[in-house]
Amino acid sequence: MTLYRKHRTAPLLATAACLALAAVALPACAPLVKPVVEERGYIFEPEDLDNLQAGASKEQVRTIMGSPSTVSTVDGEAWYYISSKFETYTFYQPKEVERTVAAVYFDKTDVVQQVAYYGLEDGQIVNFVDRKTPTRGKELTILGQLFGNLGRFNNPSSGIPSVGTGDPTQRR
Repeated sequence: MTLYRKHRTAPLLATAACLALAAVALPACAPLVKPVVEERGYIFEPEDLDNLQAGASKEQVRTIMGSPSTVSTVDGEAWYYISSKFETYTFYQPKEVERTVAAVYFDKTDVVQQVAYYGLEDGQIVNFVDRKTPTRGKELTILGQLFGNLGRFNNPSSGIPSVGTGDPTQRR
């Protein structure tokens, strides 16, 4: 009986040793895996931005840079050209590694006043407010919704037929 157990534990020890070796060796291969790089947004060339100077009109900016990614909500006095670079390793979530924002500021006469550049380090994390706006009226519970229509039937003297009444052979 002991001879049988000796032969049975040897393959288990070998399997455990192989798994331990693989657990140590596989992370060493991680630097060999190249990430999938994806560029999103408006990809602009630095020389395009160099052509923008104070005093240019909105139409000249649109000709050089194209349509902006977004426009400021206050009178459209700023145009933003936004691009991002993301890296994804195997099954992990994409990680933003680079962001470039070119902001073109206009005055009231639609002439460029300033061109500014912002990067990922200039971004700010905004915490969303999780408060809820209360609604007016009755708040029904689940039971109130399920049993709310019990007892609400049409009055026979109102002239409106209830569901399931009348001759089933008649068509409407």
